[in-house]
Amino acid sequence: MAEFPVNPTRFDPYKNFKFRVKWDGQYIAAISRVTGLTRTTEVVEHREGGDPSTSRKSTGLTQFEPITLERGLTNDSAFEDWANQVWKLGAGLGSESSLNEFRKDILIELYNEAGQLVRAYKVFRCWPSEYQALPDLDSSANAVAIEHIKLENEGWERDTSVVEPRQT
Repeated sequence: MAEFPVNPTRFDPYKNFKFRVKWDGQYIAAISRVTGLTRTTEVVEHREGGDPSTSRKSTGLTQFEPITLERGLTNDSAFEDWANQVWKLGAGLGSESSLNEFRKDILIELYNEAGQLVRAYKVFRCWPSEYQALPDLDSSANAVAIEHIKLENEGWERDTSVVEPRQT
């Protein structure tokens, strides 16, 4: 028997501007941009000796693209603290990295226009490969100072416990 959506009357796609990111059980303040979740599976081409002049294709390695988080610069040090677990200046020879804490699972949540959680993704074994503490500074600009962190990861999956809420 076919399953019907919880809200069969919703035809509008979800907007991309209501979201939250969480790690270590805490929502991270002021995140304004999250790059997309992308995975790519390599194609392995092979040919048997008796085949005509064509090749067969099978799956190869799957890679998960890094995710970049951007946010307005605040006094919250979550980005910097995590980046410092990967490498910290002056930490002493042999202790520049925190090998048991630098990887984290994160949760990316998407909300509808009414602020109801509609979809969530778990991203596994992330670690910061790039951290920008300050953007280019320009005295003639009229912009928010943005910091960003680039997260390598070992995969993601949709959290199927999150279901579309009924809309009234």
